[in-house]
Amino acid sequence: MDGNGDGIGDLKGMTEKLDYLKELGVTAVWMSPVYASPNVDNGFDISDYFSIMEEFGAMEDWEAFRDGAHAREIAIIMDLVLNHSSDQHQWFKESKQSRDNPFSDYYIWRDPGKDGGEPNGWLSVFGGRAWEYAPERGQYYLHLFAKEQPDLNWDDEEARERIFDIIRFWNEKGVDGYRVDAISYLDKGMDGRADLSEPFGTTSCANLEGTHRYIREMVAKTTRPDNLMTVGEVNIRNLQDAKDYASASRGEFDMAIGFVPPIVEIKTWSPQRFKQEAKEQYEALREDGWWARFLSNHDKPRQVSLYGNDNEYWLESAKMLGCYLHTLPGTPFVYQGEELGMTNIKLPSIEEYDDIDTKNYYRTILEKGASPQEALAESQVVSRDNARTPMQWDDSENGGFSTGRPWLAVHENYKTINAAQQMRDKDSVFCFYQSLIRLRKENPVLVHGDFALCCPQEGPVIAYTRSLDGVAWLAAHNFSGQEQGLFIGSIPFYVP
Repeated sequence: MDGNGDGIGDLKGMTEKLDYLKELGVTAVWMSPVYASPNVDNGFDISDYFSIMEEFGAMEDWEAFRDGAHAREIAIIMDLVLNHSSDQHQWFKESKQSRDNPFSDYYIWRDPGKDGGEPNGWLSVFGGRAWEYAPERGQYYLHLFAKEQPDLNWDDEEARERIFDIIRFWNEKGVDGYRVDAISYLDKGMDGRADLSEPFGTTSCANLEGTHRYIREMVAKTTRPDNLMTVGEVNIRNLQDAKDYASASRGEFDMAIGFVPPIVEIKTWSPQRFKQEAKEQYEALREDGWWARFLSNHDKPRQVSLYGNDNEYWLESAKMLGCYLHTLPGTPFVYQGEELGMTNIKLPSIEEYDDIDTKNYYRTILEKGASPQEALAESQVVSRDNARTPMQWDDSENGGFSTGRPWLAVHENYKTINAAQQMRDKDSVFCFYQSLIRLRKENPVLVHGDFALCCPQEGPVIAYTRSLDGVAWLAAHNFSGQEQGLFIGSIPFYVP
């Protein structure tokens, strides 16, 4: 919500909407990065961890949001970006000046390779090589993401302590927990442990033991003493990775969000995969772990467009997906607009997109021989901007998000999909989410109950029971556009 009419959502606008969050029933808010940033990657390139981005307001505005949230018994989860900083951060500005200054080892520098080029062949997530040359030092620095996002050197003890000081600062500010961004790559393993046959650095060095060691040190020194919640965005390739990051005995995160690139999720998701993952992840963590449950976030297409039907069965899809999310074991994460059934957007030209990843993807498709129309069509499907269009508050201009021109286009369906309309309609997606959240609060079986699949592995129906102390609930979800039959034991059920 834009609180000052400049077209950009901000802390004052968020504070205005705290009663909406309270009415929905949420008990915690995960804030995307609000720190000072040049905004190359929507705030995930931080230039000052101790200041607020000017477009969002000032520290006083953040404190007002904190106080307002806490007054409504809503916890605040801050987003921590600790794998890399902005190249405009003072640490990096100093580090690149010479090889012997106090900040020299805060980032990862390497001499040119034997051919005078990059130290290795790693690619960046956002396109191109993962190394950038700095003539001031005569060396390359590593950036697993954009070149404006140099990777911090966690092997340097002094740098780690300065990073921990960032967390301690926000602890004292009164936050209740952290979502930690892209944290699987702290140990780069360039001493021979990384798999250099993998083209992307984020694949080559993911989940090395040094990363786990650094996470345990960070938690022990910063969040555990203040009993703060942590959820890590991590690279989960197998069940052992899930256990390593989210088992209590490991001393790392309380929960883990597994990152899957949008293009991979679009091509590989299926009800069959969902069933297999739900069962395996439950078994992996049931003894001493917990699950972060989500279908949407800022990196993915809108869930009703990806997993459902955003046309003929829009309402049914939005409700079914909400039911699936809230009846699984773990903590549900509801991404803004999901509770309204907001859908993907198709912007008419690549120039209207803001996301750096979308623009790089578009260029990559063009380089492979696609026409501009084909490249745009593919980019529209995978774009992270699908999830970043402004919140649709009502049917007034710009969806009630701003009195100015929004930083990103508002979806044209805001006239029919908006919060004000749905809060008046007891049959709406919003009211259905309210009911789901209330059910979880009032029925321990949905939080602590055992989980057991009770449907065939094949087919579009995902059905399971949650049971606790003699109480059992059945949840059945149909991911197809046709009615499905289902037997629970010898009893037939029909899932619309």
